Amino acid sequence: MGLTPPIEPMLARSLDRLPTLGALPGGVIMEWKVDGYRVIAFVRRGRLFLQSRRGADLTPAFPELADAAAELDEDVVLDGELVVPRDGRLDFTTLQDRARRRGSTAAAAATANPAHLICFDVLEADDTELLALSYAERRARLERLFADEVLAAPFALCPATPDFDVAMSWLDPAFGAAGIEGVVAKGRAQRYRPGERAWIKVRRRDTHEALVGAVTGGLQRPTTVLLGRYDDRRQLHFIGRSVPLAKGLQSVLTEHLATAAADHPWAGRRFSAGWGSNRRLDVTLVAPDIVAEFSGDTAGDHGCWRHPVRLLRTRVDMAPRDVARFGS
Repeated sequence: MGLTPPIEPMLARSLDRLPTLGALPGGVIMEWKVDGYRVIAFVRRGRLFLQSRRGADLTPAFPELADAAAELDEDVVLDGELVVPRDGRLDFTTLQDRARRRGSTAAAAATANPAHLICFDVLEADDTELLALSYAERRARLERLFADEVLAAPFALCPATPDFDVAMSWLDPAFGAAGIEGVVAKGRAQRYRPGERAWIKVRRRDTHEALVGAVTGGLQRPTTVLLGRYDDRRQLHFIGRSVPLAKGLQSVLTEHLATAAADHPWAGRRFSAGWGSNRRLDVTLVAPDIVAEFSGDTAGDHGCWRHPVRLLRTRVDMAPRDVARFGS
């Protein structure tokens, strides 16, 4: 019968640096971590089922991939990242918009901003389930599918390397600007284990400055901060929320936080508790005059950070006017 959806994808746990050679079974191979949607693509007799990480059917939103699947000569199950290239980088915002479209609007979006599937694993090929094979064996099978032109655009092979210097270069800001979030490390001897966090991911992180516009937990015991940047018209844009603060930072912030004035730029605004969540976040607005340095990965949407950022320190040496403008 072969594999049937839904299948939980194999996952990765986060580290701050690339793992050592012996950190994973059989040695380490490293791949791009791209800014897209994780999907598993089932191709059966030319018909595509595009499963999201949570098990939803994304096929109607991406008719160009369904058309490409109809041309395949072999049934396959592929694990990969769905992306939309635009203006020289992978554009998550456009991808997110496309995922909501159906029917004629999906077809029009496919023409205007076509999607690609960056493949990094094959779970079934030639009527054979491959989950029990090692990563090295599955990777070799996947590479043959591209070498034999069974798979071609809009399917693409994810770059992979055993060379740590090459993988380090993928953490360079130039790759981040193109939409490469970081590196995923996999063990050569690892079998595919659905739902398990047995791979390792390392996101590229940079430091930036922003203004503290609000906090959770209150002025006397802030637990997280909401950061903002002004645009050229002096509008304060929300750009991201921090992970829980270290105790030392809580104390420093408490000394500097001041109650917001009635004309705070975010007065009356509501914030959600998390990306994709409708639950309201309980925040306390503060005077937006504290400059904070933070580190964040490259998963940004036009000047905003989709993933939580880490507050590093306050910058008493900087004035609000020294902070980069929103979108710059």
